Amino acid sequence: MSLQTKLVNAGRKKRYTQGAVNAVIQRASSLVFDTIDAKKEATENRTKGALFYGRRGTLTHFALQDAMVEIEGGAGCYLYPCGAAAIANAILAFVKSGDHILVSEAAYEPTQEFCQHILKDLGIETDYFSPLIGRYINKHIKPNTKVVFLESPSSITMEVHDVPAIVKAIRKVNPEIIIMMDNTWGAGVLFKALEHDIDISIQAGTKYLIGHSDAMIGTAVANQRCWDTLRERSYLMGQMCDADTAYMAARGLRTLAIRLKQHHGSGIKVAKWLANHPKVANVNHPALESCKGHEFFKRDFSGASGLFSFVLKDHLTDIQLSDFLDGLTYFSMAYSWGGFESLILANQPEELAKIRPVSGVDFTGTLIRLHIGLEDPDDLIADLSAGLDRIRLHKNKTNALQTLV
Repeated sequence: MSLQTKLVNAGRKKRYTQGAVNAVIQRASSLVFDTIDAKKEATENRTKGALFYGRRGTLTHFALQDAMVEIEGGAGCYLYPCGAAAIANAILAFVKSGDHILVSEAAYEPTQEFCQHILKDLGIETDYFSPLIGRYINKHIKPNTKVVFLESPSSITMEVHDVPAIVKAIRKVNPEIIIMMDNTWGAGVLFKALEHDIDISIQAGTKYLIGHSDAMIGTAVANQRCWDTLRERSYLMGQMCDADTAYMAARGLRTLAIRLKQHHGSGIKVAKWLANHPKVANVNHPALESCKGHEFFKRDFSGASGLFSFVLKDHLTDIQLSDFLDGLTYFSMAYSWGGFESLILANQPEELAKIRPVSGVDFTGTLIRLHIGLEDPDDLIADLSAGLDRIRLHKNKTNALQTLV
């Protein structure tokens, strides 16, 4: 079955749809049993899709969980209220006081903050590694290392891991280590994490699964050896999402392939245009050779999403940033990404250096992160072109004034 066909059909068993095209929205806290035997049977099968209690899920949740397992592989999928909850609870499910974990230094900033604050207070040590470390990650593994957390491509700077080399090195030192990956950029389909021997593939489904910037959800698909522990400990920590959001995520799956195709094509078109712009020093798009780890993207990924960044030759002042960003027509300034709309955010190198504890940054210009939405890419290019021109005009005016003085 092709990916597009699988996305359209996954999780649509008759039990879940009950004669409709989509799964039913079943909102419930209490689920009623007609007999003692029915209650006993539900209790015994509460981890196997029986209707037991609302926090264990309803038919709406089960439909999405089944769909995610079919799409990403693995033994089961747990649902969370957001991506950060999925990351935090997946890690917490496998560590205790005195343990050690390894995390990519270019991971999502809230992931790092969770490690630096919550895990530290629990007596769990975190060390960071370069996203380009490859097989040399073995030098950082300790006897008490329990989890290695990957994110590929990296947040903001977009480096791509050599996942096979990293996994092989970890398994050679200690096959019991749990390897997790934030797989949001690839939406769980552009990179098949579990097929690369990752134990748990995590997504902020808020991004591409939902696809319309109007709901938040997190998912974690685990292999057989990790599923029971992930499921039960996440349940004990009270993790769940509501039925309506689960329904929206399942609905988003039906158009995911076609949306990703548009994000892919438009993103590369805009990235290539930026690569030739005189104000741009470098474009961090995994599909371009200028991106660190491009060779691993080319080997391991089946396509690109719409998120990438580029570095300007100049370090923009606040006034110049306002000139560039405040007047954009189609790009909105907002956190998150993955929706139908295009987004833009600026990051200064000194700010990024604070969350790159191992490698720092190797550029001096202002970094701009883009999410390329579903608009016509020519309109987006025109919008960026006008914005970059405003920076140039401002500099020219400043220089002219300085000359007059």
